[in-house]
Amino acid sequence: MNGLIISGYEVNYGNPPFIIAEAGVNHNGDFDLALKLIDAASNAGADAVKFQTFRAEQVVTGAGKMADYQKKNIGAEESQLEMLRKLELKEDWYPALIKRAKEKGIIFLSTPHGGFQSVDLLESYDVPAFKFGSGDLANTPLLEYAARLGKPMLISTGMSNLEDVKEAVDAIKKAGNDQILVFHCTTDYPLSSEDVNLRAMQTLMKELGGLVGYSDHTVGPQAAIAAVALGACMIEKHFTLDRKMKGPDHIASTEPKEFQEMVAMLKQVPLMMGSGVKELLPAERQYVTVARKSIVAACDIKKGEKFTRENLDIRRPGTGMPPKYLNQIIGKTAKSGIPAETLISEEMFSNQG
Repeated sequence: MNGLIISGYEVNYGNPPFIIAEAGVNHNGDFDLALKLIDAASNAGADAVKFQTFRAEQVVTGAGKMADYQKKNIGAEESQLEMLRKLELKEDWYPALIKRAKEKGIIFLSTPHGGFQSVDLLESYDVPAFKFGSGDLANTPLLEYAARLGKPMLISTGMSNLEDVKEAVDAIKKAGNDQILVFHCTTDYPLSSEDVNLRAMQTLMKELGGLVGYSDHTVGPQAAIAAVALGACMIEKHFTLDRKMKGPDHIASTEPKEFQEMVAMLKQVPLMMGSGVKELLPAERQYVTVARKSIVAACDIKKGEKFTRENLDIRRPGTGMPPKYLNQIIGKTAKSGIPAETLISEEMFSNQG
């Protein structure tokens, strides 16, 4: 399968997972905090740090209300427009943020949350891919618009069913772009374990035949690790400097030390998955003779004495006759005396019963 190339990094099955630190709006409208998030994401080992690009008026009308989780996590209620205005990534910040990301060796991404104008803004900075949130999965005019720019399209699929996802993927392909990765995700913050539904990720792999990742809204690394074990080639997880900060997404985000530990674990998973062939591996060879067992004399056996269950035993080391031959040699006759604890070999007994 052809992979996606994002700033020289090939995203594909079998490669280490591409990991996005989803800073989102956790900068709280603070430029210095946005810079610190880039620094921390780089230090944590993320491949990319992602923000959200929008002006509040591009996202919602004045009638839009906050989601319940936003009210709960902020501890207050206001219009969604008022909330989003405080979380904008100011347009004059982009050059400095992108410069900092380059200096730190981490890829800068941002979700064009504000529609066509956001796509244009990000394209003007030549971002290496477009990542769309679940809220725009059904926004096929926007997906088609971005798809025509010929860059990788990363699509979250919360709040949808399989037909919704297929419709979005088809729209992107019809726009002439087959560089697509879809994220399985469930839209809730934080997400409970019973709603993760990781097997849906495998359904997406089978039904779409393309690249699939996992956008994780749970607390802790377990779901992301399980997702990579099931084949996810890209992981996105919310990232904050401090979960106690005030804002809609901090409480469902991962702090730098936890994120760093998660990245280390995620990068190990493909190595652990191996080839799928059940075989004796080189690392195991040294243990074969030490840990396996052989047929031995359980006591002194006299010349002419028949082998029995009582005068034979199975013990380490594994350098003698394997235990699987025990039943075949019971009843055979010892050709000479055999001291106790001697490993039995074929020349020690007569085949005559």
